[in-house]
Amino acid sequence: MTHDVDPRLLRAFVAVAEELHFTRAAARLYVAQQALSRDIRRLERELGAELFVRTTRQVALTGDGERLLPHAHAVLAAHDELAAAFTGEARPLLVDLNTDGMITRRVLARARERVPECELMARYESGLTGAAAEILAGRLDVSFGRFAGLAPSVRARLEAQPVRFEPMAVLLPEAHPLADRSEVELEALAGESLYAGAGNPRTREWTDLAERLFEGRGIKIAPPAPVAIGHEEFRRVMTKTRTPVLVAIDFPVMPGCVLRPLVRPVPLSPVSLVWRKGLRHPGVDALRAAAAQLADQEGWLRVPPGSWLPDADLLQMCTKK
Repeated sequence: MTHDVDPRLLRAFVAVAEELHFTRAAARLYVAQQALSRDIRRLERELGAELFVRTTRQVALTGDGERLLPHAHAVLAAHDELAAAFTGEARPLLVDLNTDGMITRRVLARARERVPECELMARYESGLTGAAAEILAGRLDVSFGRFAGLAPSVRARLEAQPVRFEPMAVLLPEAHPLADRSEVELEALAGESLYAGAGNPRTREWTDLAERLFEGRGIKIAPPAPVAIGHEEFRRVMTKTRTPVLVAIDFPVMPGCVLRPLVRPVPLSPVSLVWRKGLRHPGVDALRAAAAQLADQEGWLRVPPGSWLPDADLLQMCTKK
């Protein structure tokens, strides 16, 4: 490469990579298929790499194509931000709230009040590990979760702002022997298996936190279960497996289940607002201001006495304040 890559060629590449079909990609970009093929060949020449394997029946990404895709997403996202900065219109900001009904929704609602002219779009897909990968690939802008649970190489490319030390709880089937208690001591869970996202690659930071909490207490991590997106699917899987679940205290209560706070000690889930380093958007500014305001009003960043939290998480949250 002796010069910069034209963003138009990257948009052509991304369209084909996502559609894996030249005709559909051309229709998506409102260009002729011949012109799209010409742009892909030009990009391959400039990069000195074959990006697609083409047959009469299918189109597939090569290894070089897979390697280029996250970089292309990031470049195009930055290009869109640059264009928006000089048109006076901010592009929509995509925010992953992880689970509907939790404190992240309150942060988003307060941010929308601050910048009503901006479009802050919400989605609900649990797991900061998965969300962080999408942020770095340019497919997502903001998420929430346990920042210290990400790999150092990932954290180095992201920014984070502490939001809350959130108490943890256990979601129990109504027929469970501990369901009649108003709160559940950790020692009462000895011998139990709790679901904590094991096997879900998007929620590794949560599974790691659970493993640290359960260590030495006789509590086991339940084996992987089908990944359920949405309340109804989660409720269905819970009804089928009847497995207690480790959750945050404001997790939505499911029919047929009860939510009980964990005590002695009170385990804390450290929640941070996370976005790509260098991202400039009025929606991010509004989210940061809203999170700080709510944390101050609600005392979300006070560490209660008798609580539990890994030292690395406490250090990360306190350093970022």
